[in-house]
Amino acid sequence: MANRWGICSQNRVDKTNLLILFSFPDTFMHMKTDLVGNTDLLATLSDTLLAHICMKMGLIYSPFKLYLDINHLLLLPFISTSLQTPLLKFAVPLTEWLVSILANFNIQQIFAFSYDSYCQTISWQSDIHKKAAHAILSCKTGKLGMNFSLCDDCGHVAVHNNSCRNRNCPNCQAVLKEIWVDKRRSEVIDSPYFHVVFTLPHELNPLIYCNQKLLYGLLHRCCAETLLELSADKKYLGATPGIIQILHTWNQELDYHVHMHCIVSGGGLTNDKHIQKSSKNFFLPVRVLRDKFKGKYLANLNDLYENGSLSFSSSCRNLPDEENWKSFKNSLYEKDWCPYIKETFNGFGNAIEYLGRYTHKIAISNSRILSVTETETTFTARAQKPSEPKRRITLKNEEFIRRYLMHVLPLGFQKIRYYGFLNNRMKTQNLKIIFRLQGKQRFKQRYEGMTVAQLLKAVWNFDICLCPQCGSSSMKQLGKCHVPPP
Repeated sequence: MANRWGICSQNRVDKTNLLILFSFPDTFMHMKTDLVGNTDLLATLSDTLLAHICMKMGLIYSPFKLYLDINHLLLLPFISTSLQTPLLKFAVPLTEWLVSILANFNIQQIFAFSYDSYCQTISWQSDIHKKAAHAILSCKTGKLGMNFSLCDDCGHVAVHNNSCRNRNCPNCQAVLKEIWVDKRRSEVIDSPYFHVVFTLPHELNPLIYCNQKLLYGLLHRCCAETLLELSADKKYLGATPGIIQILHTWNQELDYHVHMHCIVSGGGLTNDKHIQKSSKNFFLPVRVLRDKFKGKYLANLNDLYENGSLSFSSSCRNLPDEENWKSFKNSLYEKDWCPYIKETFNGFGNAIEYLGRYTHKIAISNSRILSVTETETTFTARAQKPSEPKRRITLKNEEFIRRYLMHVLPLGFQKIRYYGFLNNRMKTQNLKIIFRLQGKQRFKQRYEGMTVAQLLKAVWNFDICLCPQCGSSSMKQLGKCHVPPP
């Protein structure tokens, strides 16, 4: 029973007081430092559990002090009983309760091993990077608080550590992704769907990185305008399609690689509110798409330069000079900015499911981490050719953390945006028109109105009401505590 907490001893102090001694589970020993630093959290945990027990038994629960000694023994408070209530043996009603031990989250381990040393190697770190790093380090460790559940049948108490809910955390995206995909399902119309990827030349990387919010936003706008303007031309579609765009900034090696994933409907609304559908093939010529996008992005970039909106870091310190800027801009015009038509969905129903893989994706998932040591991390990367096996890449932990944090987006930046008939202002009205013209709404939301518990049961068949001790569906929330992040 190494993973259980239980009563080691109970000592009667006087006629009305009892002192109970608890021991930590063996697997908790390595967290002594963290526990000593979180006595407020442990006090809240103890307070919540014992207050509930005293309420159930008619005991009077008084304030207490919390102590930690070198043997990892937790001294729980005095419990005062009324004269009419005899002292009770707490080993039976309290039972042993499970504690969530720090899970084997590989990316969290990398930060735990080396984030402090990474901070010593850099001269400055943004607040948004610090926030993301602390969220990853604290996620599901108990440092952000806990939720407590009680089984009404057997008295088993379960403790669940709070997650950080940070959009850069690899452990917090699954539920959000399922909810997002389910909402988008109800917006799918009866038409083909296409996956288009716009990529910016790497020569722009230094300039983009020191103007992230401005130039990421420009990329969103230029991609949407290119697709909408060409789609409106009667030579191609002659209608306004629905577009969902997702910004990504990484490649398989975690290097800086700015690109935009776009799911484009092959049907849309005409100006006179009719449906126009394309054939099963992508309706825009790639050459036309390329030239339009390149010209639009570089023209807008030059406008930002001329009105003084751009910042320049040391890696692009020569660009403020007008001659250097002109030469730089001309070299970008000469490059091939070929968009990539990645996928065509003839069965349009799987377009949104496919897009769900991209929406809440972070730079790298835990599943790609092969090994983590105190100094190095090895992870897999997609092969450069389809016939080749996956590659293994090994980085120093500090370099891994640097690359990981490089893809943390600016505060408040919306990486997912909607255009065409899906634009937020007119989406509801546009979809009503389209579904009426098509005679049906092909898909509806499956999880609308569900609680998180119901969602977990429906998607992963995980029942949080099921007691792990006795197997009955009698687990109910007992209480929760929150600890603000540092």
